[in-house]
Amino acid sequence: MDFDQAIRILNGLLADKNPATFSSSWILKHAPRCYRFILKNIRTELGYIDWDTVTYALNKKFQRRWAPGQRLKSMGSYEDSSEVNVVLNNYQEKLYVFIAPTDQQDRRIRDVISISLVRLAQYGNMAAKKEVLKLVGYTVEDWVARYNFMSRWQGYDEKIQKHLEACIRRYRYTGSFIQYVFRTLQYAGRGLQPLYAYSLDDPIAFGSERCKIKNIFKDSVTNEIRIYKRTDHGISGFCS
Repeated sequence: MDFDQAIRILNGLLADKNPATFSSSWILKHAPRCYRFILKNIRTELGYIDWDTVTYALNKKFQRRWAPGQRLKSMGSYEDSSEVNVVLNNYQEKLYVFIAPTDQQDRRIRDVISISLVRLAQYGNMAAKKEVLKLVGYTVEDWVARYNFMSRWQGYDEKIQKHLEACIRRYRYTGSFIQYVFRTLQYAGRGLQPLYAYSLDDPIAFGSERCKIKNIFKDSVTNEIRIYKRTDHGISGFCS
C-alpha cells in the first residue's frame, strides 16, 4: 500500500458510510490496513502521526468532518528553536512561498510549513509561534498590498498580530491554515475604518496657508492630544 492508495480507500469508505464525523478511531475500525500504513509511514518531522497530511489529501467534502482526538498535551510555554529548525530544514530554499508563491505546489508547501509550526506552537513552543507570526506576517503584508478589501488593515499591525495569535490557538483543521487566516482577517476587517496617512505640514484646506499642525494641541486637563477645528455652523470647537 502507498499513500495515494490509502487515501482512495478512505475516500471510498467515507462516501459509502457517510459519517457525520470521523476520527483516527473510526479509521482504525473501518480501515485497519490504512490505519497501520499511516501509523508506520505518515509522520511529522518530530515523529508524530501526521493526520494533517492525511486529512488534507481527502476530498474537501470530508475534510471538515474530521474530528481529531485529544491533542498532545501542551508542555507549557517553552522555547526550542531546534524543533523549529527540524521543520524548516527541508524547506530553507522554499521560504519565499510566504512572500511570492508561484503555483499550487508552492501554496501547498506554505501550508505544510505553517501547519507544522502551528502544531508546535500549540504544544507550547514559543519559538515556533514567533516563526509563524513572522512568516505568515509576510503573507498578510502581501494581501494588504494586493487586495482592496484587505487594504483597510493598513496601519493595524497590532490588531493583525492579535488575530494571528488567536488563529494559532484556535486552529484545529480547516484544510489550510493560511486560508483560515485569510478568512479570519477578511471577516474581521469589515468593520475597520481605514487609516489615512498625511503630513501635519499639509495645509488644512486647499489654498490655505495654515498647516494642520497649527490645529494640534494638548489638553491641559486630560493630557489628550486634540485637534482644533471649526464646526459646520462656523463655531470653533475641539475634537479628540
